[in-house]
Amino acid sequence: MKRFWTEVAVVPGFGITLDARPVRTPGRTPLELPTRALAEAVADEWRRVEGEVDPRAMPLTGLANAAIDRIAPDPVAFAAGLARYGESDLTCYRADGPAALVARQAAAWDKLLDWARGRYDVHFAVTQGVMHVPQPTATIARLGDAIAARDPFELAPLSIVTTITGSLVMALALAERAFDADAIWTAAQVDEDWQTEQWGEDTLATQARDARRAEFDAAVRFLDALRD
Repeated sequence: MKRFWTEVAVVPGFGITLDARPVRTPGRTPLELPTRALAEAVADEWRRVEGEVDPRAMPLTGLANAAIDRIAPDPVAFAAGLARYGESDLTCYRADGPAALVARQAAAWDKLLDWARGRYDVHFAVTQGVMHVPQPTATIARLGDAIAARDPFELAPLSIVTTITGSLVMALALAERAFDADAIWTAAQVDEDWQTEQWGEDTLATQARDARRAEFDAAVRFLDALRD
């Protein structure tokens, strides 16, 4: 689709219009946002379109579409999918060496687990290596309840954060503003940073990392706009 509109506006109810015509999701539902800040951020993506519409340049619109079309019809099931990340959370799987990497993981991840323990009254099974270790049933249940309490517009960006970091704990910490976005990103990249330091930078890996960071940053902007 090529740009056909001149004016983009946010209307009462925080919908988006193009030359007074409402924008709809791919599922043909009106694109209406829960806050003015988010509506303006989405509208800005439409204002910046030049020539053909490129969905890759409109990540906030994509997240809004996902919240409305994919998540809102069954948010419980969607949240349950994210809750499964708590069963193998990145923060619970540690290297057995070298000592510098072990220390770096501990420095980045222990404080996240300490926060979750205090916030949700849970315990974590932390292990060395990648063999699966079951988490306590109460831990899985309480973390699952915490993510299930989020509405569809929160679940959309939190799904991005959870899958990119491999950590439900990190996503919840970001959602509750217990840690800022840069701290969460840095914690999620501990292993990759270590590998880069040891073996050097790979162009394709760097490009993939940059793409993940762009997705992560868009999710953070979406979450922040929900709070304004």
